[in-house]
Amino acid sequence: MDRVAALRRVGLVVLGVNLLLALAKGGVYLSTGSIAVGSEAVNSLADAVYSLVVVAGLYLTTQPPDEVHPHGHERIEPFVSLFVALGVFAAGGVVLWQALEAALAGGASGHDGPLAAGVLAVGAVAKYLLYRYCRRMAATYNSPALEATALDNRADILTAAAALAGVLGAAAGFGVLDPLAGAVVALGILYTGVEIVRDNLNYLVGAAPSDELQAEIVDRALAHPEVQGVHDVVAHYVGPEVDVSLHIEIEGERTVSEAHDIETAVVTAIRDIDEVDDVFVHLDPRELGEWKEEGGENGERVDLDGSTDAS
Repeated sequence: MDRVAALRRVGLVVLGVNLLLALAKGGVYLSTGSIAVGSEAVNSLADAVYSLVVVAGLYLTTQPPDEVHPHGHERIEPFVSLFVALGVFAAGGVVLWQALEAALAGGASGHDGPLAAGVLAVGAVAKYLLYRYCRRMAATYNSPALEATALDNRADILTAAAALAGVLGAAAGFGVLDPLAGAVVALGILYTGVEIVRDNLNYLVGAAPSDELQAEIVDRALAHPEVQGVHDVVAHYVGPEVDVSLHIEIEGERTVSEAHDIETAVVTAIRDIDEVDDVFVHLDPRELGEWKEEGGENGERVDLDGSTDAS
């Protein structure tokens, strides 16, 4: 399945499951009055709303390149993730407020505890399956929006467990545990929002990728038998993808055609890395030793044997 179809299918699956959970938890809340279940109903409703945003956002990000966006629309994905974070923060705030009000009112009774516990247990299992599904698809298709969705589902597993503990505590006669569980749910929701914002800021501000990815970029350039050194490597995120520029050293007596072939081979090798989008290669005649003029980290020459020569 191609990336477009896969991302859209995941978005629709997540939306459908969250809508069903919101309806089920909402119905149980109206029947039992459990603050923990009500908190989870609000959480699932927020999940359904942001899932709708994700579906719309993934539709936009999977559109093909056009004259206005020649590199495609994938860079919209971090903004979709931030919308997810806003919904998560709003849900967390509402749940925390409800929990505090219920605690001040003296907690909840254990009425219909089995019904409340059942819907929370089903919700936890559903969220675990969604977490595994979204995490796998996010890794397969390098999607920050799906990664944010996976993180939210992971937090939902924990918050459902906390809510379940509160319901069981209330059923055992400890009514204050129900709103306390609601407060734990709220804190878990808010922490998930922080995680989503933190993870996506790097995509928006052009941060460098991991050291492992940068090392792989250098290794692929050096793998070409005509490349004698690599320097001035700059890799940074543009949306969820990485743009790369680097200088490679080749023998200065190569013809223009030969140099072009070397450049093309290096660009192709680096572009084959899943996270990489654009690659810009500058050719330096090895005899000029331009790398020596830079100094510092960017002035290091990476030789074929993996050693470095500092200026």
